[in-house]
Amino acid sequence: MDNLDMIRQKIDQVDNQILDLFEKRMELCGQVAEYKIRSGKKVMDKKREDQKIHALRDRASNDFNRHGVEELFRQIMAISRKLQYHLLAKEGVTGRLPFVAVDNIDREKVRVVFQGVEGAYSQKAMQKYFGEEVRSFHVETWEDAMVAIHEGTADFAVLPIENSTAGIVSDIYDLLAEFENYIVGEQVISVNHVLLGTPDSSLDQIKTVYSHQQGLLQATRFLESHPEWERVEMDNTATAAKKVRKDQDPTQAAIAGQQAAELYGLKVLAQSIVKNKNYTRFIIVTNQKMFAKDAKKVSICFEVPHEKGSLYNILSNFIYNDLNMTKIESRPIEDKNWEYRIFVDFDGNLNDDGVKNAIRGIEAEAINLRILGNY
Repeated sequence: MDNLDMIRQKIDQVDNQILDLFEKRMELCGQVAEYKIRSGKKVMDKKREDQKIHALRDRASNDFNRHGVEELFRQIMAISRKLQYHLLAKEGVTGRLPFVAVDNIDREKVRVVFQGVEGAYSQKAMQKYFGEEVRSFHVETWEDAMVAIHEGTADFAVLPIENSTAGIVSDIYDLLAEFENYIVGEQVISVNHVLLGTPDSSLDQIKTVYSHQQGLLQATRFLESHPEWERVEMDNTATAAKKVRKDQDPTQAAIAGQQAAELYGLKVLAQSIVKNKNYTRFIIVTNQKMFAKDAKKVSICFEVPHEKGSLYNILSNFIYNDLNMTKIESRPIEDKNWEYRIFVDFDGNLNDDGVKNAIRGIEAEAINLRILGNY
């Protein structure tokens, strides 16, 4: 029997043959791309790929190798497609994305909607992005805000999408998939929650605490030191403060911002109840397919086919186009058990060839790809 070094030498010889054949295959794929540039044919031909893989798989000598052959050639074909997209892009055959580039997002003479009531963190984010004098109105739910911009009663909506302590606001992701609205900006603000009560209240009187779900989550450590308190979710932190003001019950408290204390005349019972630095990222959404020319982040969503390696092949489009993926989330799809919609953020601009190339590749392999915005 050959010793290990001899076996490895033989493996090296086979690997070199594989490398030579791989490069020959890529050369032929380049010729295919040239033909498709001239003829306008689509890069992905799923029917042919499946037929070829099944034929190659059947030629393997055993079950283990059959699985290996299928996995190997699916990857080779995915790489071949990416080469073809790359060559198409070099020839300027990238197509146009249905978004209009503008010099700047208009922040003057616009009407903006936010969810909640006066004193909400959404209002603070809106004023930081658009200015203190912005024309605005507020609605009860996030869906109401999306409807307002979809129908044109507001030009922009300001919505919370992520908190550094409590994580994503999952309902916003679902609304982004549901509505034909688009992200054009973002605003990060510091969230410094306090515990608010009526002017005659004290900490030892509290029995019930009101806040938004995210507010309760962000103050988990503080609330755990008071297990006897009932926790009640509200639509908004400022709404919780407004309820405490309205009821004038010294046993009630709200987790909200300092601005809500000042607005509703409430007493601060405990300061800085979130231990770590806490930030919330808000998105600026409109119904127009536009993006600023200097935009640097792209958000997309798509569904994944129930096939082996499908998510890997889709995400590899970022690698082959030198794009940095900064975030990935999944959300269950309504009425489709155990099926998920994937949300991805990555660095780039819709005018970049690499971004167009990646989106083109993902669109060919994913289901229901949507560009959510460039900002």
